Amino acid sequence: MKIKTIQSGSKGNCSIVLCDNTNIIIDMGISYLTLKRSLEENSLSFNDFSGVLITHCHNDHIKGLSSLIKNTNLTVFIPEEMYESLKDYIPYPKCQFISDEFNINDVEIELIHTSHDAPYSVGFIIKYNNKSLVYVTDTGYINRKYLAKMVGKDAYVIESNHDEVMLMDGPYPRFLKERVISDRGHLSNKTTAKYLKKIIGNNTKNIILAHLSEKNNTEALAIKAMQEENLDKNARITIARQNEESALIEV
Repeated sequence: MKIKTIQSGSKGNCSIVLCDNTNIIIDMGISYLTLKRSLEENSLSFNDFSGVLITHCHNDHIKGLSSLIKNTNLTVFIPEEMYESLKDYIPYPKCQFISDEFNINDVEIELIHTSHDAPYSVGFIIKYNNKSLVYVTDTGYINRKYLAKMVGKDAYVIESNHDEVMLMDGPYPRFLKERVISDRGHLSNKTTAKYLKKIIGNNTKNIILAHLSEKNNTEALAIKAMQEENLDKNARITIARQNEESALIEV
């Protein structure tokens, strides 16, 4: 299993997960042509993919979804409760409604129910060929039930949205600051580091910090928060960037 982030941040989010014959797109907050070009540069096409997973309905995660569905035969795998917020983007026949545990071919996927100011939002635990990947962004906190399910995975793509001091001293109006730090907002560097400290295991090789705020965070501050919990002693830590694709990372 391999993971590649195409874009990550408030302007657009999209990643791909490659599992031999089953490849999956996670979120489509970029243009169809941008993703098409990226796939072609990696010797891939949309015909190589088995479906699309969506975390939630905010524009930076779905703005390219209509074009993707219009130009491909891909199926969108979502919980039925999410469809109402996506019905303007996906024709009903293009959806496959999923339960908390489901398969796309030989890939096992379990939902992590997240806490965000969207009508319905989820993350994913993806398992294939004895490897496991956690993908969680856009959440104000992680419920203990789901945190327990995230323990000891091989790789984590997890939000590290803001530095708390930068946010509170920054240019956002008060209502927006309160939204970001709320239980239905985003994870701070410090909170993410503390969660990871509890859940990473000896087999954890990669931590990919995602959805960094351009105004309320820096890569150096995000990395520093992880180092303060000694996470860099256990795993390789990288940053998923807004304007630069990641390498194709082996899980």
